[in-house]
Amino acid sequence: MVAKSRNIEFIYDPPPSSGHEVIYADEFILIANKPENLLSVPGRGEDMAECLESRVRKVFPEAIIVHRLDMMTSGVMIMARSKDVLRNIGLQFEERKVSKTYIAKLWGHVPEASGVISKPMRCDWPNRPRQMIDFEQGKEAVTRWELLGHEGPYSRVKLLPETGRTHQLRVHMQDLGYPILGDDFYGHEESLKASDRLNLHAQDITFHHPEDGRLVTFRVDCPF
Repeated sequence: MVAKSRNIEFIYDPPPSSGHEVIYADEFILIANKPENLLSVPGRGEDMAECLESRVRKVFPEAIIVHRLDMMTSGVMIMARSKDVLRNIGLQFEERKVSKTYIAKLWGHVPEASGVISKPMRCDWPNRPRQMIDFEQGKEAVTRWELLGHEGPYSRVKLLPETGRTHQLRVHMQDLGYPILGDDFYGHEESLKASDRLNLHAQDITFHHPEDGRLVTFRVDCPF
């Protein structure tokens, strides 16, 4: 199997299946494909202990989550194999040197070919964990998007977040007027019933490899 990057091609064989999907492993990093309806890290309580991190640690006990995806969002994630690597990639996130591409299917026909949403966000405290747009108290949240095509009554889009606020893509798409299919927080009754899962998938992630700084991209194709 081959994982393509901008500057290099990694040729690899996934480790034996153990209830998780590690698609690439070297001595510095792990790249995992998180399924939908699975936490990135453990939640509160024994019933929330099952997560991507615990699954991967069955094979790689040293694995450390670098960033998170919402429970209902699927897709590609980076895991570090040491604290030094965790610091390296964590700093790349802080300095916005990591870029991610998401694929989403939206309710309705988006008429424009592309656009940028720049609307600050904060937690909607009385309704946690819901988030909301707030121009007075919110933190910067920027999402670029591109229309990939119309599929029946829906629109498939590429989402390119420039910031990483909680539920940013879900809130911005709802504010645009086209909620993501299967979104139980920000959608309406029809868009929720249109799919049995949240139609949001992290397809690509690009960052500088901690070994030597080369720019690498890993992809997990969209499953819907």
